[in-house]
Amino acid sequence: MADGCRTPQARALLQQCLHARLQVRPAEGDAAAQWVEIQRGLVIYVCFFKGADKELLPKMVNTLLNVKLSETENGKHVSVLDLPGDILIIPQATLGGRVKGRNMQYHSNCGKEEGLELYSLFVSLCEKELATNSKCTEAGVVVEHGTYGNRQVLKLDTNGPYTHLIEF
Repeated sequence: MADGCRTPQARALLQQCLHARLQVRPAEGDAAAQWVEIQRGLVIYVCFFKGADKELLPKMVNTLLNVKLSETENGKHVSVLDLPGDILIIPQATLGGRVKGRNMQYHSNCGKEEGLELYSLFVSLCEKELATNSKCTEAGVVVEHGTYGNRQVLKLDTNGPYTHLIEF
């Protein structure tokens, strides 16, 4: 996580969910819109800043998948891996915005090509982490993800606004 005197390389917003559905491709002509969906688990919104590199990704994945945010039936908090729960990853460039006057500016975000590469690697690392976790494979949990660079429609059911911001 970022300390107070350096600029963060990435920002993630975590939201526990009961069900989430994300449009990954809008309807075009005769083709229907395409959606991905998860059941109970975690939605991870992620944004990469200028200076972010691949070395950051394993730490991000480890932190985000192991933080104890999910509540069990008895009120105990566990990680999404221990729940076990599904994961939906959404690229969210707006997490890098800053207010200037009355407008939002995104000058600190990394470039589109860099962002796509980092996002793709981040998704792959999350998928690998779930694939090697016996609780997750036995429960059949999934990792779904949005399309980098596209505006996407999200439908989300939560059991409370339990959102956390983590910087790296």
